[in-house]
Amino acid sequence: MYTVVVVDDEEELRKALIRKVDWEEIGFQVIGEAENGIEALELVEKLEPDLLLSDIKMPFMSGIELARQVREIRPTMHIAFLSGYDDFTYAQQAIQYNIVRYILKPISAAELTKELIGIREKIDQKFEEFISQSLAREQMEISGFLIPLLLDGHRGMPDREKRLFDSAVSCGLLPKNNQELVYAVMVTSILDTQGKNCTTGASVNAIDTILRKYINYASFFSEGRVISLIMASQTRMDKYLHILVEDIAQSVRRIMGLTCSIGISRIISTLSDCHEANVEATNAMGYSRYTDSSIHFIADEERADDFDQEFVQVTMTEIENLIRGGSRPELEQYLQNFFVKIQEKHVPANVVHFMMIQLVSAVFRVVYAVAGKEAVRELQLKSPLQNVDFQEETDKIGDKYIEFCMTSQDLITVQRKKSSEVLCDKALEIIHTRYMENDLSLVYISSEIAVSPNYLSAIIKKLTGSTFIDLLTKKRIEKAKELLLGTSMKIREISEKCGYNDQHYFSYCFKKVMGVSPNNCRRENEEENQQK
Repeated sequence: MYTVVVVDDEEELRKALIRKVDWEEIGFQVIGEAENGIEALELVEKLEPDLLLSDIKMPFMSGIELARQVREIRPTMHIAFLSGYDDFTYAQQAIQYNIVRYILKPISAAELTKELIGIREKIDQKFEEFISQSLAREQMEISGFLIPLLLDGHRGMPDREKRLFDSAVSCGLLPKNNQELVYAVMVTSILDTQGKNCTTGASVNAIDTILRKYINYASFFSEGRVISLIMASQTRMDKYLHILVEDIAQSVRRIMGLTCSIGISRIISTLSDCHEANVEATNAMGYSRYTDSSIHFIADEERADDFDQEFVQVTMTEIENLIRGGSRPELEQYLQNFFVKIQEKHVPANVVHFMMIQLVSAVFRVVYAVAGKEAVRELQLKSPLQNVDFQEETDKIGDKYIEFCMTSQDLITVQRKKSSEVLCDKALEIIHTRYMENDLSLVYISSEIAVSPNYLSAIIKKLTGSTFIDLLTKKRIEKAKELLLGTSMKIREISEKCGYNDQHYFSYCFKKVMGVSPNNCRRENEEENQQK
């Protein structure tokens, strides 16, 4: 059963659409209705419908602008427009925004039912394509180049960037005449309802189904993950990267009924850095154990640094991931098992100490990346490498190292909480000081404070309990009320000073929040003052 939100500013028509169509009979359930684009956007964010059935010409926000903003927060959602003959050409401007149907008005219940059946079939087709067990295309030659590029690296190869570019062109990965590209690596694992990895080779097709809508890409399956190299101009990368990863997460959840963990590297400008980007993307996935979010950009979690991110031993990588996002019991148990294995293999004490140096270095790197210099200074006081005794028993070394790792995890947890609060405070400060800017948006603010919109939205909702739109509207209306009751400014002037270009839309928002129109609010206040 697919869910629907119906949007039309004509209440009678909207109610008739909902009442006269047997929605459940044709595979839909109406879960919300709105009388304008702003209200619809709020419902989309809260209810996450599969389909938005919307009029095009509405007050405050057109259907096309609604489609544009919806794509930023629900890229997987489908949109069907109700439009008259006069605005059909106008409606086609929104073809890039997941428009699945243009329905011409006026329309009967029978005709609308037929259109909706067609829409359902399109959504069915998308769902089936997403979970298809067959690969979309043969990529043997590309994979032969891509797999070693991402998994093995190409350090020390003479003229490596030119050689890599020529090889990428030769195998069809890159166009011959386009070198103005940037790259990112995305690593995706699909998880069942118990959190168990159920990613298979067929999952590549599901991921590629989404990627091909937005950007150039190449993907392959490796050890329970789909690894994707994403390629685009800087402008296109900035525009679509956060949208496409959100689309993947939403599609896996809605179509498969599963969850996923997605790690995204920093943007890089050379193919020779792809291996390090793959390590970054894999490291980013480690943070999924700490939060409910399925999407993790390494740039959101760790500041850029000059440390080498290649760790030969699987143990170090796992310990890093557990320190980043695992629970205390998980980390402690893993470390205990690790030192038991060392004892069972009778590893010499001096070799254990050599391993400790590498492991301690790895922990310091993670703590520095996430928590900063002050945390590193504090952790240095607990370093198990102080007063090293190479003849000390392995179990005693293990106890020191376990305590060291647990301390590092505590420092990261505290700093992560502080960092989230700092980012949220920055966003709230921008809202409070620049609410009057009519183009203020989540995407704009996230760009200004250098995090992804997905990450910022999740932080704001987690720490405040409200969405960005709710907080911005609340601030604007609070200021409007202050000006309304404390000055003699005209309503139009107040609306402009509070970030609203449209006075009628301002009045609508004011009444929705305050329960009365701006004029009535001012009038009631004047009457109260006269009675005193």
